[in-house]
Amino acid sequence: MTRWIMLALTVLGLALAFGAKTPGLLGIGLLLVLIGIVGFVFALAADRVAANARPESSMAAIEDLAALRRKRAAAASPPPAVTPVTKVFSTDERDRSS
Repeated sequence: MTRWIMLALTVLGLALAFGAKTPGLLGIGLLLVLIGIVGFVFALAADRVAANARPESSMAAIEDLAALRRKRAAAASPPPAVTPVTKVFSTDERDRSS
């Protein structure tokens, strides 16, 4: 709705500027054209953003996000470290332990 109002304001300013008999009226018409065009561009951009925006109802709650972060952190934790072997047995000691 706003973009149509801005477009109408631009057309009115153009009509006023072309039909103006005095410099003051010409200035007002050109000012209306400038304001109308800038407002029209911003209204188009706002409509485009609103068309692609996700509604508030589809956003996840803070508690849900925290639970997902905890779940991801638990899944991404590294496996427990294996203690390295520090002593190498000789074949005699290995055979005795078996």
